[in-house]
Amino acid sequence: MCGRYALFGPSSRLREQFGIQTEFEWAAAYNVAPSQTVPVIRAAQGGRREIVLAQWGLLSSPVPAIGKEPRPVNAKLETAAGKPLFRAAFRHSRVLVPACGFYEWRRGPDSKQPYFIRPPGGESLFGFGGLLAHRDGPDEPVRSFAILTTAANESVAPIHERMPVIVAPEHYAAWLDPEVTDVDLLVDIAQRYDPERIEAFPVDRAVGNARAQGPQLVAPILPAKDQP
Repeated sequence: MCGRYALFGPSSRLREQFGIQTEFEWAAAYNVAPSQTVPVIRAAQGGRREIVLAQWGLLSSPVPAIGKEPRPVNAKLETAAGKPLFRAAFRHSRVLVPACGFYEWRRGPDSKQPYFIRPPGGESLFGFGGLLAHRDGPDEPVRSFAILTTAANESVAPIHERMPVIVAPEHYAAWLDPEVTDVDLLVDIAQRYDPERIEAFPVDRAVGNARAQGPQLVAPILPAKDQP
């Protein structure tokens, strides 16, 4: 499960890490929640990469005729390639979702403690593996995405059993290439992220409110058992 993440800091860091050549600015978001519109990175013509805005929560295409439309924010890596809702995007429309880190809640005996999980020292960004969908809109296509999840590695497992797929920088090109359709290869790429490139620490429970924002949300705190 990945239900909250953060993206803030200078746009130059995003351009450098992901090889984006165009200028792009965004508002700092310390508590990105489902249904919000945020930047994702996709392959463009000529081997370039570009940033586009997309809504978090995948819209199927075409619109279902009956019933409430599902808008999944996550898709399981283990099954996405075979599910009708995700199959086409998994093969041909993969994206990277830039993030400074993500939040996960560790269940305790009486309550849940949120943790912020990020690259060590917060000096780089994660590139989550995502799936992008397009739907015709009245003026322009509506873009939406889901974040792939996988079994937690040894750095995240003490907090939660699932985690977002994190694509290592050396695999960005293959992940984004729509000509790469080998499911086994893509799954292998999605499971190669080094657990040592992850750190986690407890943060304030205020992050549980989707309207909460600000750098205090990503500030480490003492776990309840260690507080004086």
